[in-house]
Amino acid sequence: MNKKSLIRNRLSIDIDPKEHQKIKIFATLHGTSIKENVLTSIRERLERESEEKQLQLMTSQITPALKEIWDNDKDESYNEL
Repeated sequence: MNKKSLIRNRLSIDIDPKEHQKIKIFATLHGTSIKENVLTSIRERLERESEEKQLQLMTSQITPALKEIWDNDKDESYNEL
């Protein structure tokens, strides 16, 4: 293992004791540590938001290829819906 793979950054946050207790119970119920649970939650949110942005870009910017596919006689009836 090289030294670069051993480098870690630390993230510290202050939270309300009641929130901490809820997170701790949730993690325990799922058989994970608080760290694993928090990291999984963050990764899932980042992935979801990235997918949403990609979808938004795909639907807001029509590429020439999509325009060619969408602009045809068969699909013309959908324009009226």
